[in-house]
Amino acid sequence: MKKFNLFKEIITINTQELLRAINSQKTFGITIEGDIVYPPYAQKEILIYEGQHSPQPINSLSPAKPLGVPEMLGKNYQVVEDDERVLVKAFSNWQNLIKLNVPRASYDDTSGDGVSEFSNPQLEDIGWNATEFNVTYREMVEFLEENAQGTLLCIEQEEPYQFSGLGFLSDDKEAYEKLFTFCQQKAKKLMEEDPLYAEEKLSDDEEEAAEFFNLL
Repeated sequence: MKKFNLFKEIITINTQELLRAINSQKTFGITIEGDIVYPPYAQKEILIYEGQHSPQPINSLSPAKPLGVPEMLGKNYQVVEDDERVLVKAFSNWQNLIKLNVPRASYDDTSGDGVSEFSNPQLEDIGWNATEFNVTYREMVEFLEENAQGTLLCIEQEEPYQFSGLGFLSDDKEAYEKLFTFCQQKAKKLMEEDPLYAEEKLSDDEEEAAEFFNLL
């Protein structure tokens, strides 16, 4: 998976496309690639902004001052207008971006408790059964981040160290096949090397998990 660290990344947006979206008075989103999109969003779409602009009512006594792009996007964005481009840094809006993107994320690694489930039911079947053999969600997520296709939307600082992220897997079928094999091998090794996980000593749940991984 590739990392998209909002502390470092600058999103480049075409000025005219952005102004068209603003003037449409429709809800629109801006992706991490700087594309303008409208709901319903694609299944794994990653947004750095969602909003709708309604013009202020005309008042002849005190004409409304036109808002610039920075004011329209809001105070949680750092914005630089550069002729045909708008350059945006969005890390200050991280808490809102979590809420915005969680519904489409494959997993949520933004809390102190870490990852506790996968949003895809088939991947969650692997996760649920793998925990019976002491394979943690942290191990599974780290494996996917190293070996599967996708994007990790995150804020990551080195000093003081801070990490928070949402994972978006590009190909759930590929991720399933790779994760299944990884957890199957971990479970097989445990059954072979740890007497407490010998076949005759497995609990009902462990036996069910072993069958899931084709080990019985």
